[in-house]
Amino acid sequence: MRIMSSPSKNAISYYVIKSIRVDGKNTSKIVEKLGTISDIKKRAGNQDPLQWAKQYAKELTKAEKITNQEIIVKYSPNKIIDKNDVRHFNGGYLFVQKIYYELGLHNICKEITSRHNFDFDLNSVLSRLVYGRIIYPSSKLATYKQVADFLEKPKFDLHHTYRALDILAEESDFIQAQLYKNSLKLTKRHTGILYYDCTNYFFEIEQASGIKQYGHSKENRPNPIVQMGLFMDGEGIPLAFDIHPGNTNEQTTLKPLEKKILADFGLSRFVVCTDAGLSCEENRRFNNFKNRAFITTQSIKKLKTHLKQWSLENKGWKLPGSNKEYDISKLDPQTDNNLVFYRERWIKENNFEQRLIVTFSLKYRNYLRTIRGNQIKRAEKAIKSNSAKLNKSNQNDFKRLINQTHTTKDGEMADSTILSIDQQIISNEEIYDGFYAVCTNLEDGAEKIIKVNKRRWEIEECFRILKSEFKARPVYLANDNRIHAHFDICFISLIIFRLLEKRLNSDFTYSEIIDAIRKMSFLKIKGEGYQPIYTRTDFTDRLHDVFGFRTDYQITSLKNMNSLFSFTKK
Repeated sequence: MRIMSSPSKNAISYYVIKSIRVDGKNTSKIVEKLGTISDIKKRAGNQDPLQWAKQYAKELTKAEKITNQEIIVKYSPNKIIDKNDVRHFNGGYLFVQKIYYELGLHNICKEITSRHNFDFDLNSVLSRLVYGRIIYPSSKLATYKQVADFLEKPKFDLHHTYRALDILAEESDFIQAQLYKNSLKLTKRHTGILYYDCTNYFFEIEQASGIKQYGHSKENRPNPIVQMGLFMDGEGIPLAFDIHPGNTNEQTTLKPLEKKILADFGLSRFVVCTDAGLSCEENRRFNNFKNRAFITTQSIKKLKTHLKQWSLENKGWKLPGSNKEYDISKLDPQTDNNLVFYRERWIKENNFEQRLIVTFSLKYRNYLRTIRGNQIKRAEKAIKSNSAKLNKSNQNDFKRLINQTHTTKDGEMADSTILSIDQQIISNEEIYDGFYAVCTNLEDGAEKIIKVNKRRWEIEECFRILKSEFKARPVYLANDNRIHAHFDICFISLIIFRLLEKRLNSDFTYSEIIDAIRKMSFLKIKGEGYQPIYTRTDFTDRLHDVFGFRTDYQITSLKNMNSLFSFTKK
């Protein structure tokens, strides 16, 4: 390796470079930027800066030669491996660890520690609980056992885990606010648009207590639940969350968490986007104040009669960017299938003014009718089998399409229930096929508002990741504080994962990413280093390129692996 200088208008920069061959041609590669002479002087101390730089390049060359020495390992087919000698480790967590430390969570733990009286390493506990939630999602006890399979050993005992949960719950608001501030150094946070949604998580218990209460389970489970309200920014990264008792009306969960954001995050100008279930008038009025605004899904079925009729009219529809009006009853399925038409008006009710935007799409209409067609087939199959489980249904359940008659045509009690497809329900639903509505107090173009609202699927995906990949439920804790801490860990894990996703430029699905990281295992060669025993793929290549370090050499020496540990904690 050698030193190269590169003059610019104001200064000369120095680099360590080395010669390499690419596609059969000699070229050079920058190994490290040393900076200007003043930068080098800070590292050189009393030495001549250029002499120090040349010596530094020689040391790097020497170190590289040592690193490139081949390692020969001898195995015997007659020798049994040592008992209780753990040799298989997961190293995929190193990429999670890199983001964990870049978010400053170790410093957050340090500040929390300064305010409490305990004698364990909070950062060691929290980091392992977060890595475990992504790599080995399970109970706290199982996680404690499983994180011993990471390349780096944890520095705490099991009872420290539960003590740490109490601390994390107490410091939840501080953690969330600091995470947001620290994340600004890593990525763009689009806080002009905030998405809010609410879901619930069940417990495999029957007795309600504390925040574990019976409520409307979104998974239709007969168990106590807790409610989680989550804010996500316009980049798809979680911003803040809170936990509420399972019997809480989800419409009341938005304002308290939004007030926390206003107070703790330094945000005051944003648009809140929600679904219809959270779009009560009180929430809309709350975000019709100062620099806040709202965009919310509006059920056309629940509009007043004159507004419903206006929304479903055939004439008076427009395309974005055009003043021409269309009759949607005369659209051509061949040429107009992918077009989205809209109409809008301002409405005023209870002295509250807002803008109603309704869209219509042939593609969306056909999509809804395909879904209903499949549901009709399931309903017909259930009728033929005379299924006994037809009483419980919700608005999206195929059983809603089945009509149950308990009397004969003469009005007498029938010997058995008569089942049939309810054509009236189908006809009533078809009226709304293809239509979609939102309400807002913004005056921006309809196309922009519709585009913002469409991204609500990302917050729903956040919940899917928590429930499916991170196995956030069922919750295996009883104490309210520890339940809250469980979701603190899930929340931190979700932020880290979303940042990981962004670095990979969304070229891989979240299932592919998590599955690949979980499979990044290593075999420890005693006294020598670690051998990767996972499959090198396009994904692992991208991961290494993005994070600036590699784990896929045939063997990584103990010294170099220790260097990787240090690198991921910078």
